[in-house]
Amino acid sequence: MELTERKKKILRAVVESYIQTAEPVGSKALAGLAGLNVSSATIRNELADLTEQGYLEQPHTSAGRIPSPRGYRLYVNELMEEQRLSLEETRQINEALHLKMKELDNVINQAGRMVSQLTNYPAFALAEGSRRLAIKRFDLILVDSASFIAVVMTDSSVVKNKLFRLPADLSEPQLQLLTTLLNTAFVGKTLDQLTPELMRVAEHAAGNSYGLISLVVSFAMEVLDSLENSPVYTAGASHILDHPEYQDLGKAQKLMSYLSEDRSLAQALALPALDGDDTRILIGPENVADELKDTSVVLASYDIGDGMKGVIGVVGPTRMDYAKVAAKLSYVADGLSKLFGQPELPPGTPEKEE
Repeated sequence: MELTERKKKILRAVVESYIQTAEPVGSKALAGLAGLNVSSATIRNELADLTEQGYLEQPHTSAGRIPSPRGYRLYVNELMEEQRLSLEETRQINEALHLKMKELDNVINQAGRMVSQLTNYPAFALAEGSRRLAIKRFDLILVDSASFIAVVMTDSSVVKNKLFRLPADLSEPQLQLLTTLLNTAFVGKTLDQLTPELMRVAEHAAGNSYGLISLVVSFAMEVLDSLENSPVYTAGASHILDHPEYQDLGKAQKLMSYLSEDRSLAQALALPALDGDDTRILIGPENVADELKDTSVVLASYDIGDGMKGVIGVVGPTRMDYAKVAAKLSYVADGLSKLFGQPELPPGTPEKEE
């Protein structure tokens, strides 16, 4: 049943008051809010109706009301106003995004830490590839007669290197020959193609060259595997303790432990956001994982380029300032997309706060 405008105003006032105070909201507190020109008795009746319809909950008989997951969902979908960031907030985000980092994982990790600081909630960030990556180039650099550095570049322009120490001497001509063999046989190969190609090369390789080729190709496989199964970077898990809902240390510890579980967190939080939505809010029972049924998750996706997307988000109590959190995450995600795609960041010229 469609709510009346008065009920919507009361629901919005309850949600926003509870977000600010973490205390159940009563009719007396609402009487002077949200432009309501009605008596406390009328507000009590409306609160009772909203509770019966499932939009509010009453923790105790004599207590005020708090929003239910259904109430938060209606608030997010229809009632909350779009937030504009302050000039200081946009300056802080832009400065952090302008950090000169060479590695994709460092940028993502730093973005997660920044979001946690901005929102005071635990944050997570990751990148997910929508296509299989392949090797673009190998370079081998001689350090001395018993060691060399292998440099692997992927077709997504990610570069990784590793130092190898050897039990026998290796000359510069031998290393150049290995480089030629690697770039002839293994460039353009994806992760699942490298092993069959390595087996084919084994039939023709002479002397100890196969052992060296195997070392470098195994490293290349590690690189591709790590990029296609990106880690989830989490930050600020201890921020959960700042919120009244998690004063129970057992409850807090359970959530903090879950946030440290890398792949399960990616599957439960990040992957649902990669369906085309720029920003997504999951409230309480809408979350897949049981560990998140009493929390809310706000996610924003960004483009990395070369067929890859990223997700950044926060986890917190359902008593969350959704409008402000969504605005910050959306701005960060937009900035990351522009950072990876072009040198210019979005202009930090939102309207000043009143």
